[in-house]
Amino acid sequence: MLPSTPIAPSKTAALSRVLDSVPKGYRHYILGTVSAAKAETLANKFHALYGIGCSPAQRLVRKSKGIANAVLVMYWPADAVEVRWLLLATNGAGFESERLRLVDEKPRLSWLGYELVRHSLQGRASWTWRRPKEAMTELHVLLASQSNRRHYSALAATLERIAKQPGFHGVRAQSWSLFQEARRRGYSEPLPQLFYLQKVSHGDRLTLG
Repeated sequence: MLPSTPIAPSKTAALSRVLDSVPKGYRHYILGTVSAAKAETLANKFHALYGIGCSPAQRLVRKSKGIANAVLVMYWPADAVEVRWLLLATNGAGFESERLRLVDEKPRLSWLGYELVRHSLQGRASWTWRRPKEAMTELHVLLASQSNRRHYSALAATLERIAKQPGFHGVRAQSWSLFQEARRRGYSEPLPQLFYLQKVSHGDRLTLG
């Protein structure tokens, strides 16, 4: 089987892959951007250096030798000029030349407009994404302005946009608090439905050389 890595065509797919990887020990990271024209070259470079396209069996061998495993998450929408990437790694050797950060140290990992945080799920610690404080402040100000001016059609559009943002637990909880704020400010129309995030594909796989 040829080595490969999935390419996320949407923010939801990219962010979901991070949530799938971090609990498996991929808790060190570096991130950046690259032009779409050079993205495949970058992926191949990371495979040559860090084995991002290794099979599960190859990853077990690397782990047994004390070598870090890595996954590359690429947010690469159709027709994108620029690709945003996040390289996640486990404990182990091989990343001495990189300035890795830990996902649970401050400042928190922020990527694609969201920040990674822990939360309690059925009595156990889990990971989720949420909007940063600055984004929530801006949304509260916008809701207040639209409701005070009774621009209810604009307010409805804002609530609809909020509802369509990725349905991770942290984002969904924030969305519900924003909906309740709109209610307190006199908005009486039906609220948009908040959807739970379903399991999504990480994207089509890019074959690595």
